[in-house]
Amino acid sequence: MIKLTKTFAALADPTRLRMVERLMGEGELPAGDLVSDFEMSGPAISRHLKVLREAGLVSQRAVGTHRYYAVRPEAMRAISNWTMDHRAFWAESLDRLDSLLALDPEED
Repeated sequence: MIKLTKTFAALADPTRLRMVERLMGEGELPAGDLVSDFEMSGPAISRHLKVLREAGLVSQRAVGTHRYYAVRPEAMRAISNWTMDHRAFWAESLDRLDSLLALDPEED
């Protein structure tokens, strides 16, 4: 099970969110490609990638001395499911509010 608290905390950082978005758009990438996107050192990027790995958002694959990163589909599915569950809650709540507001207070 994906721990959503860690997931959302990891994505709250703009750099990590951009990394995940790039990986979602382009698929698996070597760490070096991600370093070139940001104005920060390789070690700083590595720390961000570690947070994403520990949150379960990305996977790492080693080929020799190269590290490749990819978004974990099950993490994205967990976020989507959580979002859709809460969307339904708010939609139902707003529908009930609309119904209450539509009642004629003079009717009794």
